Amino acid sequence: MKRGAASAVRGIAVAVPAALFVAAAGTALHRQTVQWAGVEVFWGVAAALLLLASVQLWLAAWSRSVVPTAVAGVVGYAAVGLLSAAGPTKQLVLGDAVGNVWVFGIGAVTLVMLVAASRVRAAKPAAAAVAGEPLSRR
Repeated sequence: MKRGAASAVRGIAVAVPAALFVAAAGTALHRQTVQWAGVEVFWGVAAALLLLASVQLWLAAWSRSVVPTAVAGVVGYAAVGLLSAAGPTKQLVLGDAVGNVWVFGIGAVTLVMLVAASRVRAAKPAAAAVAGEPLSRR
């Protein structure tokens, strides 16, 4: 197996369980609220989407590829879709505003992280830039 293909397979193999973890943790987290000045603030959905973004960015940095980021987004979206498509008594993601932000936010965050990961990948790492420059004498 070629080195690039092995790296892609390894990235996908790590992205799938990471996405399933984020889907489960985010689903448990997205309904969390706090009362602030008499208003119910849903902070859990923002935390769940931030968790997704951080895992996707970590996958891209770790694998030096955008493929695991895309795989994590697709697998996470599919897993949350299954959790939201259960019967009315077993549904974990409701079809209200918070549930919709969580479900459709996965797609939006994945697109943003794909762009961010591709820009980070295209940029020359600082260590490589410094290693290519000769040391200056003082």
